[in-house]
Amino acid sequence: MSDLLTLEAYQAIAASLKPAGNSFIAGEFRPASTGETITVTNPATGAVITELAACTKQDVDYAVKQARDVFDSGSWSKAHPSERKKVLLELCKLIELNANELAVLESIDSGKPICDCVEIDIPEIINTISWHAELIDKIYDQTAPVGSNAVAMIVREPIGVVGAVLPWNFPILMLAWKIAPALAAGCSMVVKPAVQTSLTALRVAELAIEAGLPAGVLNIVTGTGPVVGEAIGSHMDVDMLTFTGSTVTGRRFLHYSADSNIKEVVLELGGKNPCIVLDDAEGLDNVAEQVVAAAFWNMGENCSAGSRLIVQQGIKDQLMSKIKAHALEWKTGNPLDPANQLGALIDQNHFNKVCSYLDNAKNDGHDLVLGGDSVDGVYVMPTIYDNVKNSDRLAREEIFGPVLSVITVATYEEAIAVANDTDYGLAASVFTADAKRSLRAARAIKAGTVTVNCFGEGDITTPFGGYKQSGFGGRDNSIHAHDQFTQLKTIWLDLSDHAVDGNID
Repeated sequence: MSDLLTLEAYQAIAASLKPAGNSFIAGEFRPASTGETITVTNPATGAVITELAACTKQDVDYAVKQARDVFDSGSWSKAHPSERKKVLLELCKLIELNANELAVLESIDSGKPICDCVEIDIPEIINTISWHAELIDKIYDQTAPVGSNAVAMIVREPIGVVGAVLPWNFPILMLAWKIAPALAAGCSMVVKPAVQTSLTALRVAELAIEAGLPAGVLNIVTGTGPVVGEAIGSHMDVDMLTFTGSTVTGRRFLHYSADSNIKEVVLELGGKNPCIVLDDAEGLDNVAEQVVAAAFWNMGENCSAGSRLIVQQGIKDQLMSKIKAHALEWKTGNPLDPANQLGALIDQNHFNKVCSYLDNAKNDGHDLVLGGDSVDGVYVMPTIYDNVKNSDRLAREEIFGPVLSVITVATYEEAIAVANDTDYGLAASVFTADAKRSLRAARAIKAGTVTVNCFGEGDITTPFGGYKQSGFGGRDNSIHAHDQFTQLKTIWLDLSDHAVDGNID
């Protein structure tokens, strides 16, 4: 990856882009069967970027048939592992060659700051695809301990046609989290990107064909969730569905599965994640920096955002002054300006939703520490509310914006109880100098990922997903993600000698 360019350089790249808007099925761009389109605009400026194909159930049916046909042909599903590995690694090279184009496209499509697109998202998509590519020829099947008269082989087979429905907050990265293990396993895919952020998925699919992926293996069907998403979730010939998004929408896919072919479903859903700072935490300047990053990274449009700060009262005043100082360092504005850490919220509807929480907080009498306002109808400033109760809306509901709620507790035990008092269980952080207590806390917190003395989600080697209403059916990342796109088959070979009458000697 290259170093960050100037604002002017990124604006020039943006002006030169001619993004595809049609769906990508069977290796070619296709308009929707009805010819209808959806206007795609830049969240920060309102400028029209392109017209997106508004696909229908008919388009989904066509894409699934192409995916099924190529899967049954075996050109990808039965290809030698080294061949699949070669294609995916070539795709990584092409992504790197087109890194600035993809980063700018991601920024103007989603409102994400260009610094994150360049320094985090594009390197991570390359890392994710290459990691699963390298895994392909390093996973061994197994034999079972069945004695000397038989051999029992336990083998993995690709699950078939995979439907993937993506969120708008990390468009290209979530694409990688889904396609990398599924394609590595030998599956074919029908992917629906979020209607707000489809452009980088279309470009990656085009690059995948250039890398040597057979046509029909990776199909991108654009359009709305109620039309395209439901059609994929309800399709009788989709073998497995993977979804990242809201808990409300995730429930629907379980219904779609039950009402169709009982396809396997993996859901990575919302979170209201606790960040616990105990009285003995050390290095409060670093703690404050981590708390701010957890709350405001990606404008808080992050399912693992640390939106609840649960702080023990003895350390609170000292910590809060440092948190405010670090939060003031986060600049908000033009997403293409590399000096800004915070960009625009995804669209007007979501902007209005986040602002409604700010309005309610004022009415509820919470103590405003920082922010609480918006700029130009697209930017929400980093906001901190103090003296929030865990029963308040600010602490219960996933805002998906740059809003941090501060909850004060007296003891370690109270901190853990408050952390677990939520419908969600995706991620959590604990800050303490006591190693034993940190492990006790990590074990006690009901969340899929718990970080100690830092904020994060692990890396590609660690599974990511949630407890309770934050997840269902599996995990993203790691070898566990690869396994969920495969079926296990037992092959039993009887080696015993049989008498004519069928009795074993």
